[in-house]
Amino acid sequence: MAYHVLDEAKRCLNCKKPLCREGCPINTPIPDMIHTLLEGNIDAAGKMLFENNPLSLICSQVCNHENQCEGHCVLNRKGAPVHASVIEHYISTYYFNRLKFDKIEKNGKKVAIIGSGPAGIAIALILGQRGYDITIFEGKEQIGGVLRYGIPEFRLPKSDLDRYKEKLLSIGVKIRPNTMVGSSITIDDLFRDGYLAVFIGIGVWRPNTLHIKGESLGNVHYAINYLTNPDVYNLGERINIIGAGNSAMDVARTALRHGAREVTVYSRHDFFAASEHEINYAKLEGVTFKVHVEPVELVDEGCIFADLECDGHGTLTRIPGTERLEPADSTIIAISQGADNALVARTGGLNVTDRGLLVTNSFGGTTRSGIFASGDVVSGAKTVVEAVRYSKLVADAIDEYIQSLDENGNPKKLTEEDLLNEAE
Repeated sequence: MAYHVLDEAKRCLNCKKPLCREGCPINTPIPDMIHTLLEGNIDAAGKMLFENNPLSLICSQVCNHENQCEGHCVLNRKGAPVHASVIEHYISTYYFNRLKFDKIEKNGKKVAIIGSGPAGIAIALILGQRGYDITIFEGKEQIGGVLRYGIPEFRLPKSDLDRYKEKLLSIGVKIRPNTMVGSSITIDDLFRDGYLAVFIGIGVWRPNTLHIKGESLGNVHYAINYLTNPDVYNLGERINIIGAGNSAMDVARTALRHGAREVTVYSRHDFFAASEHEINYAKLEGVTFKVHVEPVELVDEGCIFADLECDGHGTLTRIPGTERLEPADSTIIAISQGADNALVARTGGLNVTDRGLLVTNSFGGTTRSGIFASGDVVSGAKTVVEAVRYSKLVADAIDEYIQSLDENGNPKKLTEEDLLNEAE
């Protein structure tokens, strides 16, 4: 492994204008990381990665590298790119095992984090190191959010998330599992109990539906529910999956590992939302793909599909008379997720979009003072690295907001000198 990584690192051209870095949503200093590793200073390379991206260990495994860093590598034009993900994972794994935080001086100021997905973990790590008294409120048993309950073990080991929990606890972060804010505890309760700011990072856990007949049948399931705990499902041997994003690939590959013999993915289009990397692995493991079809009705025996035709301008229409049954023991719907508005509905002053996502400014501030948000509940279901990139800005905004409060937790009254300084 180490020899392979060094061999791969030596292929880096150390470009003056590193397109790999431009292709990374969080602007990972890839050439600098590689150069530092080749100089024999793996700790410095690891520190460089962690300070830029607190979830470097995670992102090195789950990012869509072929469209980001590796896809932008100049060597990709005529051959194979430098596999920066492999190098980053090697460095991050080594560094994270050795990472110890210096003694942190606490400032006595409380921040509540609702949800422990990638956004919540990143902000807790950043603000925790700055001395804030952080409490994470997690609705499930373990931290991780979509990282733990939406990505299979073979793509992201749960042990890595357990290690993040250890790091959080080591800097004094408190974790309250099995606690749904918005029911027994409200956001108003948090402010009453001395939290100066609240961060909402609850993710998107409500499955999008097809709105067709048969969705309530006992052999029909949703991808996000299945991935949360596939061991409790009895899907049978033949599985139909509707949708072709990364979640669909995760479902397909997980189902094969849990006894399925035939797995077929159905898509309206012949281009897929899933990464080419994940599609290729699914095909390698035996998943079949059928395109230009749409579901008409879900039945006990499987799903009735109809063929689609393209008008040449990208518009797909159903071809009458092509309806047919595609037999299956179970059908899983994997067409993304939306936000659950329960928390928002019980909290005054929070505006949402027509998609149910929280309205924020460019730094995560919601329409209610002291409440911030980022991640999927703001942007819709996107990528882990994008959630972390935005969360770094939000962490800074929370820090700045709290510093603007007086000793009673109220906005400071600006003096004439303050106003002159702001004008300058």
